[in-house]
Amino acid sequence: MIMNKKITYFILIFGLASKLSYGQTAEKPTEVMPPVVGGDTDKHGCKPSAGYTFSILKNDCVRLFEQKIRLNEVEPKQSYSTFVTVILSDDKRKAEIFIPMTESSVVLTRKGRKSSWKGSGFELSNARKYILKKAQKVIYQGA
Repeated sequence: MIMNKKITYFILIFGLASKLSYGQTAEKPTEVMPPVVGGDTDKHGCKPSAGYTFSILKNDCVRLFEQKIRLNEVEPKQSYSTFVTVILSDDKRKAEIFIPMTESSVVLTRKGRKSSWKGSGFELSNARKYILKKAQKVIYQGA
């Protein structure tokens, strides 16, 4: 009977010790979380994944697809066409153009009283419709 008690205690202690150490590792595995849409921000605090881009003239984050002035590509070189968004300053003396595949926008300045803005090799004019030229060639125009 004493032998049975010793064996029972041994089995009990061995069972508890093995249960406590089973499955434990030195490091916990890290949980990989999927990226959160809208969880990214650029250097201006805008959220590109939510469609926001920084506008120099507005000094704020804007959604280009919500802006009023949009010019379509005249001669697309790809199987798709792109568009340029234009934002005018409140006094219409400056125009900011957002060109696809560029790091930042370009700010153009109006010269004189004409409806023409120039800068960085671009010229934006508005006679009956907006036209954007580069090196005297029309590259984008309004509908």
